[in-house]
Amino acid sequence: MKNKTISSRKLVTSAMLGAITIVLSLTPLGLIPLGFINATTMHIPVIIGAIAEGPIVGALVGLIFGVSSLLNALLRNPSPVSFVFYNPLISVLPRILIGITSYYAYKACLKINDNKLKNLAKVLWATISLALVYLLVKNIKAGKSTTNIIFVVILLLVVVGLFIYSKKSAKGDFPIAIGAFVGSMTNTILVLGGIYLIYAEEYVKTLGIPLESARSAILGVTITSGIPEAILSVILSTAVIKALKSSRR
Repeated sequence: MKNKTISSRKLVTSAMLGAITIVLSLTPLGLIPLGFINATTMHIPVIIGAIAEGPIVGALVGLIFGVSSLLNALLRNPSPVSFVFYNPLISVLPRILIGITSYYAYKACLKINDNKLKNLAKVLWATISLALVYLLVKNIKAGKSTTNIIFVVILLLVVVGLFIYSKKSAKGDFPIAIGAFVGSMTNTILVLGGIYLIYAEEYVKTLGIPLESARSAILGVTITSGIPEAILSVILSTAVIKALKSSRR
Protein backbone atom coordinates (compact mmCIF):
# COMPACT_ATOMS: atom_id res chain seq x y z
CA MET A 1 0.00 0.00 0.00
CA LYS A 2 2.87 2.36 0.88
CA ASN A 3 4.60 1.70 -2.46
CA LYS A 4 1.35 2.32 -4.34
CA THR A 5 0.86 5.59 -2.47
CA ILE A 6 4.38 6.73 -3.33
CA SER A 7 3.90 5.79 -6.98
CA SER A 8 0.57 7.61 -7.11
CA ARG A 9 2.11 10.68 -5.51
CA LYS A 10 4.93 10.70 -8.06
CA LEU A 11 2.50 10.38 -10.96
CA VAL A 12 0.34 13.21 -9.61
CA THR A 13 3.44 15.36 -9.00
CA SER A 14 4.71 14.68 -12.53
CA ALA A 15 1.34 15.60 -14.06
CA MET A 16 1.00 18.75 -11.94
CA LEU A 17 4.52 20.03 -12.63
CA GLY A 18 4.16 19.09 -16.29
CA ALA A 19 0.98 21.16 -16.48
CA ILE A 20 2.76 24.11 -14.87
CA THR A 21 5.56 23.78 -17.44
CA ILE A 22 3.04 23.89 -20.31
CA VAL A 23 1.35 26.97 -18.83
CA LEU A 24 4.74 28.68 -18.51
CA SER A 25 5.61 27.86 -22.13
CA LEU A 26 2.32 29.28 -23.42
CA THR A 27 2.22 32.49 -21.37
CA PRO A 28 4.51 35.41 -20.44
CA LEU A 29 4.99 33.72 -17.05
CA GLY A 30 7.71 31.64 -18.71
CA LEU A 31 9.99 34.68 -18.81
CA ILE A 32 11.02 36.91 -15.91
CA PRO A 33 12.35 40.34 -16.95
CA LEU A 34 15.51 41.17 -15.01
CA GLY A 35 16.30 44.35 -16.87
CA PHE A 36 19.02 43.41 -19.31
CA ILE A 37 17.76 39.89 -20.09
CA ASN A 38 14.57 37.86 -19.84
CA ALA A 39 15.31 34.72 -17.82
CA THR A 40 13.23 31.65 -18.63
CA THR A 41 11.51 29.74 -15.82
CA MET A 42 10.21 26.81 -17.90
CA HIS A 43 12.88 24.37 -16.72
CA ILE A 44 12.36 25.08 -13.01
CA PRO A 45 9.43 22.63 -12.52
CA VAL A 46 11.71 19.90 -13.95
CA ILE A 47 14.37 20.68 -11.33
CA ILE A 48 11.80 20.82 -8.51
CA GLY A 49 10.32 17.47 -9.56
CA ALA A 50 13.74 15.82 -9.73
CA ILE A 51 15.03 17.03 -6.36
CA ALA A 52 11.72 16.61 -4.50
CA GLU A 53 10.64 13.26 -5.98
CA GLY A 54 13.63 11.70 -7.75
CA PRO A 55 15.11 11.35 -11.26
CA ILE A 56 12.15 9.49 -12.78
CA VAL A 57 9.74 12.31 -11.92
CA GLY A 58 12.33 14.84 -13.11
CA ALA A 59 12.76 13.01 -16.41
CA LEU A 60 8.97 12.75 -16.91
CA VAL A 61 8.45 16.46 -16.29
CA GLY A 62 11.44 17.14 -18.55
CA LEU A 63 9.82 15.03 -21.27
CA ILE A 64 6.64 17.12 -20.99
CA PHE A 65 8.76 20.28 -21.21
CA GLY A 66 10.60 18.94 -24.25
CA VAL A 67 7.48 17.83 -26.12
CA SER A 68 5.89 21.21 -25.32
CA SER A 69 8.93 22.98 -26.82
CA LEU A 70 8.76 20.79 -29.92
CA LEU A 71 5.03 21.42 -30.42
CA ASN A 72 5.43 25.16 -29.82
CA ALA A 73 8.11 25.29 -32.51
CA LEU A 74 6.01 23.25 -34.96
CA LEU A 75 2.62 24.88 -34.36
CA ARG A 76 3.28 28.39 -33.11
CA ASN A 77 6.61 29.19 -34.84
CA PRO A 78 7.23 32.30 -32.71
CA SER A 79 10.71 33.19 -34.02
CA PRO A 80 12.89 32.80 -37.13
CA VAL A 81 15.17 30.31 -35.35
CA SER A 82 12.35 28.00 -34.16
CA PHE A 83 13.43 25.44 -36.77
CA VAL A 84 16.25 24.26 -34.47
CA PHE A 85 13.63 22.92 -32.04
CA TYR A 86 12.08 20.68 -34.69
CA ASN A 87 14.89 18.28 -33.80
CA PRO A 88 14.11 16.23 -30.63
CA LEU A 89 17.84 16.04 -29.87
CA ILE A 90 17.63 19.76 -29.11
CA SER A 91 14.04 20.28 -27.98
CA VAL A 92 13.40 17.08 -25.99
CA LEU A 93 16.56 15.19 -24.92
CA PRO A 94 18.27 18.05 -23.00
CA ARG A 95 15.03 18.68 -21.10
CA ILE A 96 14.82 15.03 -19.98
CA LEU A 97 18.45 15.18 -18.85
CA ILE A 98 17.73 18.26 -16.68
CA GLY A 99 15.83 16.02 -14.26
CA ILE A 100 18.61 13.43 -14.14
CA THR A 101 21.63 15.72 -13.73
CA SER A 102 19.96 17.98 -11.15
CA TYR A 103 18.96 15.01 -8.99
CA TYR A 104 22.40 13.35 -8.98
CA ALA A 105 24.20 16.66 -8.39
CA TYR A 106 21.87 17.21 -5.41
CA LYS A 107 22.51 13.70 -4.04
CA ALA A 108 26.28 14.07 -4.43
CA CYS A 109 26.30 17.28 -2.36
CA LEU A 110 24.33 15.63 0.47
CA LYS A 111 27.51 13.70 1.31
CA ILE A 112 29.25 16.92 2.39
CA ASN A 113 29.67 17.53 6.13
CA ASP A 114 26.68 19.33 7.74
CA ASN A 115 28.70 22.27 9.08
CA LYS A 116 30.31 22.79 5.69
CA LEU A 117 26.87 22.73 4.07
CA LYS A 118 25.63 25.47 6.41
CA ASN A 119 28.69 27.65 5.76
CA LEU A 120 28.48 27.10 2.01
CA ALA A 121 24.78 28.02 2.07
CA LYS A 122 25.55 31.31 3.85
CA VAL A 123 28.26 32.17 1.31
CA LEU A 124 25.90 31.25 -1.54
CA TRP A 125 23.02 33.48 -0.40
CA ALA A 126 25.34 36.36 0.51
CA THR A 127 26.95 36.22 -2.96
CA ILE A 128 23.61 36.09 -4.79
CA SER A 129 22.27 38.94 -2.60
CA LEU A 130 25.21 41.14 -3.61
CA ALA A 131 24.71 40.24 -7.29
CA LEU A 132 21.02 41.17 -7.10
CA VAL A 133 21.78 44.46 -5.32
CA TYR A 134 24.22 45.27 -8.13
CA LEU A 135 21.59 44.37 -10.74
CA LEU A 136 18.98 46.48 -8.94
CA VAL A 137 21.24 49.54 -8.83
CA LYS A 138 22.16 49.05 -12.49
CA ASN A 139 18.48 48.79 -13.50
CA ILE A 140 17.58 51.95 -11.56
CA LYS A 141 20.48 53.94 -13.08
CA ALA A 142 19.60 52.70 -16.59
CA GLY A 143 15.98 53.78 -16.11
CA LYS A 144 14.53 50.31 -16.65
CA SER A 145 10.81 49.73 -16.29
CA THR A 146 9.12 49.40 -12.90
CA THR A 147 8.29 45.76 -13.73
CA ASN A 148 12.00 44.89 -14.10
CA ILE A 149 12.84 46.57 -10.82
CA ILE A 150 9.93 44.90 -8.96
CA PHE A 151 11.01 41.42 -10.10
CA VAL A 152 14.59 42.02 -8.96
CA VAL A 153 13.38 43.38 -5.58
CA ILE A 154 11.16 40.30 -5.08
CA LEU A 155 14.07 37.97 -5.86
CA LEU A 156 16.30 39.95 -3.50
CA LEU A 157 13.76 39.67 -0.67
CA VAL A 158 13.48 35.90 -1.22
CA VAL A 159 17.28 35.53 -1.11
CA VAL A 160 17.60 37.68 2.03
CA GLY A 161 14.93 35.49 3.64
CA LEU A 162 16.84 32.34 2.67
CA PHE A 163 20.08 33.87 3.99
CA ILE A 164 18.48 34.65 7.36
CA TYR A 165 16.96 31.17 7.49
CA SER A 166 20.35 29.62 6.63
CA LYS A 167 21.76 30.85 9.95
CA LYS A 168 19.17 28.73 11.70
CA SER A 169 18.94 25.64 9.50
CA ALA A 170 20.49 25.37 6.05
CA LYS A 171 21.55 21.75 5.87
CA GLY A 172 19.70 21.18 2.60
CA ASP A 173 20.14 24.59 0.98
CA PHE A 174 23.46 24.09 -0.74
CA PRO A 175 22.69 20.66 -2.28
CA ILE A 176 19.38 22.02 -3.66
CA ALA A 177 21.18 25.07 -5.04
CA ILE A 178 23.85 22.98 -6.74
CA GLY A 179 21.23 20.60 -8.15
CA ALA A 180 19.27 23.57 -9.55
CA PHE A 181 22.39 25.19 -11.00
CA VAL A 182 23.57 21.98 -12.68
CA GLY A 183 20.08 21.24 -14.05
CA SER A 184 19.74 24.75 -15.49
CA MET A 185 23.19 24.68 -17.09
CA THR A 186 22.44 21.21 -18.51
CA ASN A 187 19.54 22.77 -20.41
CA THR A 188 21.58 25.77 -21.59
CA ILE A 189 24.74 23.89 -22.60
CA LEU A 190 23.03 20.94 -24.33
CA VAL A 191 20.50 23.06 -26.22
CA LEU A 192 23.02 25.66 -27.41
CA GLY A 193 25.70 23.01 -27.92
CA GLY A 194 23.29 21.01 -30.07
CA ILE A 195 22.42 24.11 -32.09
CA TYR A 196 26.13 24.77 -32.66
CA LEU A 197 26.95 21.20 -33.68
CA ILE A 198 23.92 20.59 -35.91
CA TYR A 199 22.61 23.97 -37.09
CA ALA A 200 25.48 26.46 -36.68
CA GLU A 201 25.47 27.67 -40.30
CA GLU A 202 21.68 27.97 -40.63
CA TYR A 203 21.34 29.50 -37.16
CA VAL A 204 23.84 32.33 -37.64
CA LYS A 205 22.63 32.92 -41.20
CA THR A 206 19.08 33.45 -39.92
CA LEU A 207 20.37 35.88 -37.28
CA GLY A 208 22.58 37.68 -39.80
CA ILE A 209 25.83 36.73 -38.04
CA PRO A 210 28.99 35.66 -39.95
CA LEU A 211 29.68 31.91 -39.74
CA GLU A 212 33.11 32.47 -38.20
CA SER A 213 31.37 34.25 -35.32
CA ALA A 214 29.00 31.34 -34.58
CA ARG A 215 31.00 29.97 -31.68
CA SER A 216 31.43 33.32 -29.93
CA ALA A 217 27.77 34.24 -30.53
CA ILE A 218 26.46 30.99 -29.01
CA LEU A 219 29.00 31.16 -26.16
CA GLY A 220 27.85 34.72 -25.50
CA VAL A 221 24.24 33.56 -25.16
CA THR A 222 25.39 30.77 -22.81
CA ILE A 223 27.00 33.31 -20.49
CA THR A 224 24.58 36.27 -20.72
CA SER A 225 21.41 34.15 -20.48
CA GLY A 226 22.57 30.83 -19.05
CA ILE A 227 24.19 32.13 -15.85
CA PRO A 228 21.32 34.48 -14.83
CA GLU A 229 18.80 31.71 -15.59
CA ALA A 230 20.82 29.30 -13.43
CA ILE A 231 20.86 31.81 -10.56
CA LEU A 232 17.09 32.33 -10.93
CA SER A 233 16.66 28.53 -10.84
CA VAL A 234 18.72 28.34 -7.64
CA ILE A 235 16.58 30.98 -5.90
CA LEU A 236 13.13 29.71 -6.92
CA SER A 237 13.90 25.97 -6.70
CA THR A 238 15.37 26.30 -3.20
CA ALA A 239 12.43 28.36 -1.94
CA VAL A 240 9.82 25.97 -3.39
CA ILE A 241 11.55 22.74 -2.33
CA LYS A 242 12.12 24.01 1.23
CA ALA A 243 8.43 24.95 1.42
CA LEU A 244 7.44 21.48 0.17
CA LYS A 245 9.65 19.75 2.72
CA SER A 246 8.30 21.93 5.54
CA SER A 247 4.70 21.18 4.57
CA ARG A 248 5.40 17.42 4.53
CA ARG A 249 6.86 17.58 8.02
